[in-house]
Amino acid sequence: MILWHNPRCSKSRQALALLEENGATVELRKYLDDAPSLIELKAAQKALGLPAIAMMRPNEAEFKAMGLAKTDDDEKLLAAMATAPKLIERPIAFAKDRAVIGRPPERVLELL
Repeated sequence: MILWHNPRCSKSRQALALLEENGATVELRKYLDDAPSLIELKAAQKALGLPAIAMMRPNEAEFKAMGLAKTDDDEKLLAAMATAPKLIERPIAFAKDRAVIGRPPERVLELL
């Protein structure tokens, strides 16, 4: 299992702890340091089965600074996340071809 993780985020830390407590082997990707490419973000969106805006943190200052709107098309929003990974909602857990956003953190258990 792969977890796009921000160690400074309490929800991300909680999701990691839940996975480890339940015996999952977790590969951490600190996505702020190792930003996903546009191709990876498109694959994540497909695995999540969500519109791009549902993968984002629209209350981040970068969202407004980049001139983004919740009604922008997926291509524009995915490109923005590739440029500014802070906009990516966290954590995101991946197992095979499925993924979930760990909000609440217990959602990651759906992948076990």
